Amino acid sequence: MIDKEILKIYETEKALLRGHFVLSSGKHSSIYLQSALVLSVPNHLNLIANYMVSILRNKVNLSELDLIVSPAMGGIIIGNKIGELLNKKSIFLERVNGKFTLRRGFNIKKKQRILIVEDVITTGKSSKETIDCIKEYGGNVKGLTAIIDRSSMKLNFNIPYITALKINAPIYDKSKIPDSLRSKPEEKPGSRFIK
Repeated sequence: MIDKEILKIYETEKALLRGHFVLSSGKHSSIYLQSALVLSVPNHLNLIANYMVSILRNKVNLSELDLIVSPAMGGIIIGNKIGELLNKKSIFLERVNGKFTLRRGFNIKKKQRILIVEDVITTGKSSKETIDCIKEYGGNVKGLTAIIDRSSMKLNFNIPYITALKINAPIYDKSKIPDSLRSKPEEKPGSRFIK
């Protein structure tokens, strides 16, 4: 199974980290996934992107898509590669004052049919913000895909949602951190913490 191979790649590339992490959402976890380490290796990027496209075909009409959109930073590499495989333009959103927006001359035309591509989904907050941003520009979101779903709940985006891999990586509110995690020093590896 390719999903098991993807998990092995994350482990081999030391992109599945264990410790005490404060995630971009503000939640805490003993697991952090650093997809950039995996996606920087062309063979891994090709394998993962091709697998994602193959499973997307069953849920989304790929030929009707106009545009691939990814939230920065995590989704940019995989979004661009999936855009390449589908021969679709690929752009990304960036946070400005905490809110996703288009920059760098990128635009979304009214009624453009869009696939959102992410690397890792934890709470679904960034994905929902991405959907909302695209709708504000008049885009029509046809689906959402990610390499890894590490959420601890069933996520509902009201659009087709497809991931290559689902892993069990519990997350905790600050007030509910287990003692085993609390005893470890906190790390904040996510890009949202960069000033």
